Formats: sequence, structure tokens, C-alpha cells
Amino acid sequence: MSQLPSALAAAVLVLAIATPAQAVTADPQVTVANGRTQPVFSYADAVREHVYVESSVDGDGDGALDRVRVDIIRPKESGPRLKVPVIIDESPYYDNSGRGNEGERKVYDAAGNITKFPLFYDNYFVPRGYAVLNVDMLGTTKSAGCPDIGGKSDVLGGKAVIDWLNGRATAYREDGSPALADWTTGKSAMIGKSYDGTLANAVAATGVKGLETIVPISAISSWYKYQRSNGVIYNYDYASWLANYVDTDPEAKCAAVRAKMDAEDGDDTGNYNAFWAERDYIQGLLGDVSKVRASVFVAHTANDLNVKPDNFSAWWKALAERGVPRKIWLGQYQHVDPFDFEGRRDLWVDTLHRWFDYWLHGVRNGIMNEPRADVQLSPTTWTTQRDWPAPFATKVPFRPGADGSLGLLPAAKGATATFTDVLQSEEAMVADLGTAKPGRAAFTTGALPLDLRLSGTPTIDLRLTADRPAANLTALLVDLGEDTRVDWRRGAGITTLAEEDCHGESTALDDGCYRKTVTNVATRPLEIVARGWIDAQNRDSLSEQSPLTPGQYAKVKWDTLPHDYTFKKGHRLALVIAGTDANYSGDPATGANVTLDLSKSRVLVPLVLGTPLGDLPKDKVKFHGPQQLNLPEPENSFF
Repeated sequence: MSQLPSALAAAVLVLAIATPAQAVTADPQVTVANGRTQPVFSYADAVREHVYVESSVDGDGDGALDRVRVDIIRPKESGPRLKVPVIIDESPYYDNSGRGNEGERKVYDAAGNITKFPLFYDNYFVPRGYAVLNVDMLGTTKSAGCPDIGGKSDVLGGKAVIDWLNGRATAYREDGSPALADWTTGKSAMIGKSYDGTLANAVAATGVKGLETIVPISAISSWYKYQRSNGVIYNYDYASWLANYVDTDPEAKCAAVRAKMDAEDGDDTGNYNAFWAERDYIQGLLGDVSKVRASVFVAHTANDLNVKPDNFSAWWKALAERGVPRKIWLGQYQHVDPFDFEGRRDLWVDTLHRWFDYWLHGVRNGIMNEPRADVQLSPTTWTTQRDWPAPFATKVPFRPGADGSLGLLPAAKGATATFTDVLQSEEAMVADLGTAKPGRAAFTTGALPLDLRLSGTPTIDLRLTADRPAANLTALLVDLGEDTRVDWRRGAGITTLAEEDCHGESTALDDGCYRKTVTNVATRPLEIVARGWIDAQNRDSLSEQSPLTPGQYAKVKWDTLPHDYTFKKGHRLALVIAGTDANYSGDPATGANVTLDLSKSRVLVPLVLGTPLGDLPKDKVKFHGPQQLNLPEPENSFF
């Protein structure tokens, strides 16, 4: 047999060596197309496991550091050769009220591994190259310790998980062997609604490295704001009640922790103290907004009277002042996840997908170049704008008159209005506003000659005196005019349908399909738009009371809850000042007789005044009276 030419022999050798390697199928890699990671990993074959991360706290006082249960689902290919980022939903609700509109709980197999992860995050994101972690907050479900209701255990338990993912903390498997997170890049996100989103805010405020972004949905930024308004108490001994609710262990285990909460929460005064400072993520003891490294995608609803919207607005303002990269969705529902906003589910999932891709996978998809804010203006109308509140919103002073009017000019010197601090519902406060009643002072404009959009936080600024040292005050800004609005009082504003749609892959035990919703609407003659409460003793300080001196006037100024709302042409705007609000306050009424100095009292309403102001830089926009609005003077039809 003749010898092959040397060049041909070399080629045959290369082919012989290369063929076996090429026959081996390469592992899937994260794939990006159209600015989005693609579903190339098998959900059915994903690794499902759990570990216990050792925290730095001993919340139950048993002498051992509390361990955090972490349930993990990740692509089977993830490991030292393919490291993936992480999406975390830490929650106290996995074995009690459940998560999402359908109240899903964790489900486990005989070995104790989770077989059903609540919500769609695992179904959707694991095939796209993410790990999803469902974390049991310390003191709940399968974690050790005691719930701390926003305090040290709550915060440091979640932080420990981020530390473990980045090699700074220790975790153990069920058999006690060490568990390494050698399958992750360490880049992490935290997401969740209500308490879950609150934990995201709290951990971000510690400045922990590795937490790249958070998505707090209907979340608390200050537990004082959640349970107090300027000294007015919403619910007494709430922290201990909630701790007992989320802890499904025997009651005796954490009874001492709950008793300590009751002793330290300051319910005797309603003041801000060290208990609330520990649970304040804007300027608190455990962390504050100045330490935040993560980007923040806020989602909230303006009519959320569970986690009231001052929680998002104060957090948002502080983030903006520090230049934190951020985005916001603001709806008009009650305590509802954007996943359940009618007609917005697909957009929410896609926006969330692109947000996580940008911050965790480094996909340059342009999401940070888009308008920062999506805002709902009516049951069926949304707008996008470059920020929130709406750019060029200007605080316009509306002033009460002795004749019950509300206008732009001050009342005559010496004009007063009086009412008594009695316990009454908001419905009673706004009933028959044209009729004088002893429990309120009410003022209304005439018919509005154009639409006026409120965007931001109104401020109440009163000069008053009382015949007792204490008085609870309620301020309501009301839209008088029949209209069809989101009925957030019924079902939080949504009705859940039987029909489902799916986002992500499914198994027989864990599908990615959820029931659709529609928006509840109601046609009513009025709507309370903004609410605000204060104990007049806290007019100068949240942490120290200053009793009123009977017979002497005092300045009492406070913010209502924020909103984004349009008062329509032909409607009237009303301001109601009253005493103790039975709907939202647990306080008793003081019985004080309150006198308002109308000439030195006003409400500042942030209004978007239209295109004439839209062309001006914000620092040069000022309000110069009704002429700028092209409105009649107060004595005419508008007022």
C-alpha cells in the first residue's frame, strides 16, 4: 500500500482526533435574542434542592445562630462551568396565607424538597438562565428563630442569603454537610409583594454587596409609616399580632419576643422611637437609603390603604435624591400586584424580564433609556412619563373661605371655622358637604372649568387653636362629581376570572398558569382622593409630643397620602377637616373643640397645569394665581 502524502495524513489525523469531541453535545448556554434571554434550559429537569444558611442572629434565644431555609430551583447545567444569577422571593407567608392572588403555598416531596414554587418566577425565569430562590423569613415556615416584624432578625436573615451566594456566609444541607453556591455569579435580585417586598427594601438598605436590584411591590419602607401617621395610631399592638400570625410554630416559642414588641412599640404615645427606627429603611438603625447599592423597580397602587402609598413615595423621593437607578409602576387599585392589573400582565412580565436581564445578565436592551414611570390615570388609561410625580407638577395653594368656599385667595382676617374632634367614619365626614355639621369643617370650589391632574403629595397647612391639649386631625381631599372609577373597595379593585393564561414552562406539580382578572369599576357621586392624619401634639416632632395650649393658636402642617388623580372639568374639589377617622385610626377621639384661622390656613395641591408650564424648566415654574390657569377670579363660577 502506497504511503499517503504527508499533508493528507496530517488531515486524517486531525479529523480522527476531532471527531469524538465534536460528537459530544455542548451544554446549553444563556442565549440572548431581541434584547431578552431565551428559554433554552429545561424547567422539568431543573435542580430542585434546599439549604440552610446560617445567619448572624439568635432571635429565639436558644443559644444557636438562626438558620434560614432556602429552597432553590436552577438549570441542571448550572455549576462551576455555567454560573447563573439569582432571583429571590423571601417571605413569611409560604405556609399560612400563601403568595399571589391565588394564595399559593409551597409543596414538598417526601424528602423535604420543594415540588411547587409559588408564583410564576420559577416557571418563567429558570428556562432563561436564572436560579430562583424561595426563602423562608426567619421565624417562619421551615426557618429557625422568631419573626421580628421588620427588625434585626428579618433584615439580617435575608442579608445572610446574599452573603452566602457571594461566599461570605455558610450554608448546610439537611445532613449537616456544607453547601457551596458554586453555581451562581453572586448577582442577585429580590422581589415580592407586601412583606416580601419590604424585606427587599430592608436588605437593600444594608448596602450588602451582590444585591444588584430589587423589585418592591406594595412594600413598606418605614414600619412607623405602616402603623402610624404623625402620631395617630392605626392599630394597637400590631407588630406582635402579625408576628404571631406568620409564625406557625407553637405560640410559646416566641411569646417573649412578642411581649418585648408590645413593651417597646410606644403605643401609649404613638411617637417614633428606637423600636420604629430599627424598622426604618430610609433613615434607620440597621440600614438606610444612603447605603443602597441596588437599582430599584417600585410597583405600588395609589389606593393601597394596607401598605399606604406614603411608603413608596418617601422611599422613591429618597432614592431620587441619591441618584439611585430606578423605575416605577403606579396603579389605582388597592393592595394588588401588577401581575393582576387588567390588560397589563404580559407587559409586566416582559418589563420585569428586561429589567432582570439588564441588571443581572448585563443585556443592553435599552430599558434604562425608556420613560421611568408608568402611571394609571383611569380604569382603562395609562400614561408613561419620564418620572413621578409628573414633571412640572406645581403645588397650588387652595384656601378655605368663611362661606364654605375653597379658592385661591385667603379669607378675610378674623374668619374662622370650628368643629369637634369626634370619632366618625370617612363616609360621615363627606356626607352632605353643603350642610354644616359639628364634626367637620368643609370647603368646596365651584365647577372646575378644565381637568386638573393631581400628581404627588398634597400638604395641609393650618393655623388652629383647641380647648384641650390634644386633638386628632383628619384631612380629606374630595372629588365631587359623578364618574366611573376603579372600585378599589371591592376585591381590592379586581375580580378573578376562571380563565387562565400561562407564563413560563410547567410540570404536572408546578404550572405557570394563573387566572386572569378584570378591573372592578363603580359609578359614584364622589371620591376621597387624598387622606392625611396627625395628632396635633406631634406637629413639631414625631418623637416628642408638644401639647396644645388651650386658647393659643399653633401652626399644624402635614402631608396627606400621595396620589395621581384627575379632577374632571365640571366637578368640584372639596377639602374636609375633621377629627378622629374611624376607618383608619385605632385612637379614641379627644372631644376637643378646634377653631381654624381661615386667613392663615390652606391646602397645597400638586397640579399638572398643562402645556403653558410644560415648556419651562422645573426650577422656573411658579404659580402666580388664577390668571396663569386662565381661570375666573374666586368670586366667580370656578370658586
